[in-house]
Amino acid sequence: MSRRVVILPIASLTIAMQSTWVMAEQAPIEVVVVSGSHQKTNLMAFDSNMQRIAEDEIERVKATLASDILNRASGVYIQANNGVENLPSLRSPILTGPGAAGAFLFMQDGIPTRAAGFANNNALAELNLAQADAIEIVQGPSSAVYGSNAVHGVVNVLSLTPQEGGNLGITLGGNQRTQFQGAIGQVDDQGSKHQAIGLNLQVINDGGYQDDNGYTSSKLGLRHDYQHDKLSISSTLSGFDLDQDTAGFIASGDNGEGCFTSDYAPSELYKDRDAMQKNCDTDAYRQWSSIRGASHVSYQLNANEQLNFTPYFRSNSMAFRQHYLPSRAIEENSHHSLGINSDYQWQMNDAFAVVVGIDVDLTQGKLTETQQQADRFSFGKARQQGVHFDYEVDATTLSPFIQVNWQYNHALSFTSGLRFDSTEYRYDNLIADGTSKADGSSCFNNDAQPVSCLYQRPSDRHDRFNNTSAKIGANYRVNDNLALFASWANGFRAPQTTDLYRLQNQQTIGSIESEEINSIEAGLRGSFANLQLQATAYSMQKHNFFFRDDDGLNVTDGETTHMGVELNVTYQLIANLSLSASYAYAEHEYDFNLASSGVVNGNKIDTAPRQQGNVRLNWQATSSTDIELAWQHIGNYYLDPANEHEYSGHDLLNLRTQLRVNKHLSLNANIENLTDEKYASRADYAFGSYRYFGGQPRTFYLGGQYAF
Repeated sequence: MSRRVVILPIASLTIAMQSTWVMAEQAPIEVVVVSGSHQKTNLMAFDSNMQRIAEDEIERVKATLASDILNRASGVYIQANNGVENLPSLRSPILTGPGAAGAFLFMQDGIPTRAAGFANNNALAELNLAQADAIEIVQGPSSAVYGSNAVHGVVNVLSLTPQEGGNLGITLGGNQRTQFQGAIGQVDDQGSKHQAIGLNLQVINDGGYQDDNGYTSSKLGLRHDYQHDKLSISSTLSGFDLDQDTAGFIASGDNGEGCFTSDYAPSELYKDRDAMQKNCDTDAYRQWSSIRGASHVSYQLNANEQLNFTPYFRSNSMAFRQHYLPSRAIEENSHHSLGINSDYQWQMNDAFAVVVGIDVDLTQGKLTETQQQADRFSFGKARQQGVHFDYEVDATTLSPFIQVNWQYNHALSFTSGLRFDSTEYRYDNLIADGTSKADGSSCFNNDAQPVSCLYQRPSDRHDRFNNTSAKIGANYRVNDNLALFASWANGFRAPQTTDLYRLQNQQTIGSIESEEINSIEAGLRGSFANLQLQATAYSMQKHNFFFRDDDGLNVTDGETTHMGVELNVTYQLIANLSLSASYAYAEHEYDFNLASSGVVNGNKIDTAPRQQGNVRLNWQATSSTDIELAWQHIGNYYLDPANEHEYSGHDLLNLRTQLRVNKHLSLNANIENLTDEKYASRADYAFGSYRYFGGQPRTFYLGGQYAF
């Protein structure tokens, strides 16, 4: 299968290039993107990788999970865990543990959904990916535009534009899933004045693939647009709520110990569907709610000058059991933010444009961690009953920036950006400092001798991180249909508050620095009458890589390298048949040694498939019938830093059909995992065991939508 996934996109590209001379006289499709730059940009003029999932594709997929829609893009791999939980990768390995939070930036309409120091590995879950105008994906660092956390990539979801009328839809399927979504809007145009308001809602109730687990999630969006003369205002309000009974990994070490029994070899345990349906963490849960609001205000000062500012707020709270840790503690965290993004845009002349601005974010955060289990001492570590951590953090980020665009001639343009971010944390510990219990008393070993508790709490402190990020890019228009681009960029990730203040007793306080990454990429982009294509090659080096080693301690000075190629092709084979393909080949490697965790310079980073592919054949069978057959390929990958354990990868087929009965009513029927492949949606090796989330068997979904 790995050979096929290489051949098909290359074959598509060969057909495309052979057709270029015939189609070169055709006018290109104009696509405007808003991500990756401080100005709206024609996609053909963009200076780096950009993928855009359009509204028609979003409507076709009707995503329940982030992986449903985002895995269609090249170089993007979202692993579905349990419920809505997921682990993302964008031009990167699947990153886990403390170091994963903040490696990617997730936004709605250009505003991050979480504050820079308070990222969460599952943050994609709160974005409404099924009801959006578009989803824009920028691969590689974008800190020169967005600041902290834009290290490996950016996902920006563009809110649904209000439309006159509305729609209601429902989908029913496996695991007792019910998915409802609807939208309603009103548009009022009076001469030069335009107003529109829209409301959209998605509610999902899913019984879960594993035993005694399931979730209910709700996502609400409200948008109001106003435009009159030189002033335009777009205001959004978004809410999210999740109530989930969580099931964890099925680990080979649990076999025969009361949770399940299996005759499969540990490395192939994911093929045992009876085992994969077990829930060995029946007390685990996740409760999560958030609300976000923003008003994008734009005023055209004159023909060449424009002023933009976006005040916003966010409030986010979460509680869950850390079922993946020996303490099984309950974590409760929250953060609340006020901020404003502002810029001034000046088209100096036909050749030069300048954007200058400043972003300000003020956040108050809080975290508590509480163990319900009795005191326990094992493997030299004392985990105490009661409160492990209880602290508050006030965070301030100030970020001035400048961007200069230079149109050298009609074909060649350059873009450069520079940004400075000052991130300050004011940390207040609310219980006893150090490595005692919360009340200051000592922990004890199994011989009743006093010892330090495992958890270390710094005393009150202030920390500041100053980071400068830059980008230089070029775009050369060969003709109206073909462009070449190249860019150099760096990115950074200021330490997360949990990196700094949730420590263990062997760690040094205040030793962590910001992660940094440097990237260079080059590619081509084509837009023809029947063909859209993009091909990119990149190389990146990351410094101060942060992760947790096999001893449970934070490593703050890792080095990694990342290089690869990415390809996207859409080709209209005939009038009613189109082929879309995305492919990525990547090498992600450790560039340092850490013997205690099996890390050797040159080893492949774990959970980093070399090859990923997605091919979709779309057939307009009749004027009212659409059929899509989609093939997803995930190549083999290592499960541990020592490269001693491996998952063989998998191939999935999904079938989606839609029938428009009349102008009001449409029906859809989908089959996921058409060939009933036995696979792991996530594979891992830790603590001497293979650990899996089993992929779901063949599953059917039926639905309908009524427009009015």
